[in-house]
Amino acid sequence: MEAHGSYRGDDWSPQRLVFHQNLESFAERVGLIVGLQSNGKLSQEQAYAQIRKLWKGLKASKGALLELPGPGEGGIL
Repeated sequence: MEAHGSYRGDDWSPQRLVFHQNLESFAERVGLIVGLQSNGKLSQEQAYAQIRKLWKGLKASKGALLELPGPGEGGIL
């Protein structure tokens, strides 16, 4: 696994930095899962289940670290 990149947003905060690292980790893990599925080590269903679990963790991380918009306010996560 590689070291995380730096966060360069104008709205820097410790919470945003942690979320940025969580986002990078999510992307890296999804890449690994896709590679395992492509090489026949995981079925599509197993890969989907693992990615969904990671997504739920990322979504919870965003909720815990950043303010979420209310219903209908257009948040992407």
